[in-house]
Formats: sequence, structure tokens, C-alpha cells
Amino acid sequence: MIKAALFLGNPGKEYARTRHNAGYLLADYLFPSSIWSVKFHSAYAKEGALYILKPLTLMNLSGTAACEVKSFFKLKNDEILVVHDDMELPSGCAKFQLEGGTKGHNGLKNIKERIGGEDFFRLRIGIGRPVHDAPAAYVLRPFSEKETAVLNALFEMIKKKDIFSCSTEFTLKV
Repeated sequence: MIKAALFLGNPGKEYARTRHNAGYLLADYLFPSSIWSVKFHSAYAKEGALYILKPLTLMNLSGTAACEVKSFFKLKNDEILVVHDDMELPSGCAKFQLEGGTKGHNGLKNIKERIGGEDFFRLRIGIGRPVHDAPAAYVLRPFSEKETAVLNALFEMIKKKDIFSCSTEFTLKV
């Protein structure tokens, strides 16, 4: 059972609506009334038995928050869910899974290093691969209006799925 969920993104207004902040955006969608405090190098809230975090480090250092919450609450890796953007999935697609490679995602690499394994749950939010842009520039660009509409439809599907009680893999597509 998932006890802590880390929604990845970069802090700061300049990153607020960017593709790399898909995790932050989902946290705000799922928990619009949460009262956030700062703990574990994160914006932190508790919803029922679930600890929710939006790491306040840059994306590539997200392992700091993961390591701190894991240690403080004595969690196992498979009690942690990491929600992140993923260029390998098309826009409008999300995949829930246990384990998996980092696929070049530096935030995931850092989490894997800091918590000692990749046996944690992930919710991969598809942002698609850029056609003309370099990947680093692409993930830091805001979603278009059309992409935002697709993202919101996907978020509604995720909300209905109750991802925090899941233990089997699934894929959602808008």
C-alpha cells in the first residue's frame, strides 16, 4: 500500500505550467484544498493516511525528499509513489507501474540513488517527445492550451482510478 507520494516538479513561478512540472500539476489537481507546510525539503501535506510531497529542490535532486520521508516514516521503497513527467509516453497517456528504469530522467536517477533501489511505484505522465526542440528545452516549456485540455482530461481519469490503493500496473489514455 502506498503511504507517501512524491509529485515531481521544479519550484518557482517560471516552471509552474511546464511539462517537467506534470507531477506538481497533478498534486494540485488531486488535492486542491490541502494545507501545505514545509518539511522534508518539500511542500508537505497529509491526506488521510497518505503523505504527499512536492519536493522544493530542483527536479534533479528529488532524491533528497524521497530519502528524508522514507527514513522519517520508516517506509519501504514499495510504499512510495513517484509521479513524474515522461517523454517516452505520448501526451494524454499515463502509466502506473512498480519498478522500471530511469529512461534518462535525472529526478528518478537521484531518487534511485538516494533510497537505494528502483523498487518504488511510479505514475508516469506522458508529455511526448519533442520533434524539433532539445529535450532539456522541451520539458521546461509550458503546455499549450490544447495540451492542457488533454492533461486535465487525463488527470480526471487518474482521479477516478484511486492510484494510491493500486498495486497492479495499468495504462490510461485520453
